[in-house]
Amino acid sequence: MLAGVDGSEQAVVAAEWAAEEADLRGAPLRLLAVGDHPDREEELWEALSQAADGCRAQRPRVEVVEEIRQGAATSELIRCSSGARLLVVGSHGRGRVAETLLGSVSRAVAMHARCPVVVVRDRRRSFTVGPVVVGVDESAPSREALRFAFESASARRANLVALHVWRPVRAEYSWVDAPSGAIWFDLDDAQRSLAGQLDAVRASFPGVEVHSEVRYGHPVDELTSAASHAQLLVVGHRGAGGFERLLLGSVADGVLHHAECPVAVVRGGSG
Repeated sequence: MLAGVDGSEQAVVAAEWAAEEADLRGAPLRLLAVGDHPDREEELWEALSQAADGCRAQRPRVEVVEEIRQGAATSELIRCSSGARLLVVGSHGRGRVAETLLGSVSRAVAMHARCPVVVVRDRRRSFTVGPVVVGVDESAPSREALRFAFESASARRANLVALHVWRPVRAEYSWVDAPSGAIWFDLDDAQRSLAGQLDAVRASFPGVEVHSEVRYGHPVDELTSAASHAQLLVVGHRGAGGFERLLLGSVADGVLHHAECPVAVVRGGSG
């Protein structure tokens, strides 16, 4: 488990969330600070020590390791993600080490890291109740996100809410129109696809209670609404250009900006 630290309150919240996750999964936690100049190393160590002390106080069973690297925050975090099970960052940084974990860095890391990334916002400090919510579509990243969501729900002993946000293919139908027979056929397809994908993973996690739902609307709006009281929102991301109907770049980016709870972004081939 890897978490970025920069001395900001957002990074402290993210580190504490990472410590909780490490405790749940029986994994060590590596706290990483990235600086752009050796003269700032003392500041980095101070930020690391404060974050590590907080993590150890809250989760004494977790082994916490502190590390400093010199370089650009985005590239170093992405490079280190190749050996991590999960990378956790704050939504943005406002601390003394201002170059690390800014909003643009968190977004870039979430989109390009080589392991799943959780971005923790500072709007709400408690994320220990509620379900794990996952967005599901027909893509390969979505299937990886679904398995990650099952793992997270199992570790947290939480229910899983699997949500497929459905929009008709035919553009001439407005969302305020009553769906036609042709559109209902697409909705039936979405429901069958969601059920099939859940069945493919459910047997591996028999202790997880699953609730599935197909909604009609905009993916970002519906996912953030469904996750308003969630412990975690999980979405898939292709990690390259292009746009599909659900859960690729624009949707992952949208929920990162608008969800109240921590957001896990699982790239295709990252998990």
